[in-house]
Amino acid sequence: MAITEENLLGAFLKDRRARLDPATFGFSSARRRTPGLRREEVAQRANVSATWYTWLEQGRGGAPSTEALERIAQALALTAVEREHLFLLAQHRLPALRYEVTESVPPQLQRVLDAMVFSAAIVTNATWDILAWNHAATVVLTDYAALRPEQRNVLRMMFTHRPVREAQVDWESVARFVVAAFRGNTARLGTSERAQSLVEELSRSSPEFAAMWRDNDVRNYGQGRKYLHHAVLGRIALEFSSFAVDGRPDLSMVVYNPAAEDAERIVALIRSQAAPR
Repeated sequence: MAITEENLLGAFLKDRRARLDPATFGFSSARRRTPGLRREEVAQRANVSATWYTWLEQGRGGAPSTEALERIAQALALTAVEREHLFLLAQHRLPALRYEVTESVPPQLQRVLDAMVFSAAIVTNATWDILAWNHAATVVLTDYAALRPEQRNVLRMMFTHRPVREAQVDWESVARFVVAAFRGNTARLGTSERAQSLVEELSRSSPEFAAMWRDNDVRNYGQGRKYLHHAVLGRIALEFSSFAVDGRPDLSMVVYNPAAEDAERIVALIRSQAAPR
């Protein structure tokens, strides 16, 4: 029978449970005519009615609640991408994001940064700690390696690190943009205790941050232009774009390309300061 729009959810659920080994979940594997878990066993693990779960697979269960879908995802041992697919089929939306504040990036992502020879690039986590950068970033933006790990945070650097603050051509405008973008980012990911702790810390240490945070402005980081007072080049213009890292909602990459009018000078400076081997 062809899979129709109406039974895509049922087909997905049936396929996932057929891939599970009953013994792994404490069920007997004896006298089974089909592979995987039975519907009753999935319902038991998800703490839902066996009848209702059967109806759900048959396309007769109605719209399942978020709580029921989360329990089914756990019962079927779904991966993160499978969980997202389950919610898209059942509720036509993505589930609430789950993330942990990570402290490192995969080596493949670091190699992507290093391949961008003349574009400064950084990777941040959910609380905007700067976890990785390339050589161009140390030449054009900041020597992140010279900072202590706890200093490598976009908000801390903007409000408490004098060299970064003084490098901004219009500090107040940039600072307001950063605060608004951080608020938007944490709202999308779900406010974590660590993000709240950072906000409280900066509110105590910086009256300017406290005032901007109270304004409740929300922005996307997106893309745009950034102007800096560079220690060697003087005023320079950069074009920036922000990218999500697929499969890692906690990580974001920001790339700063030299603007056309300053590209020759910036590229020459990066060439003159070769990356360490």
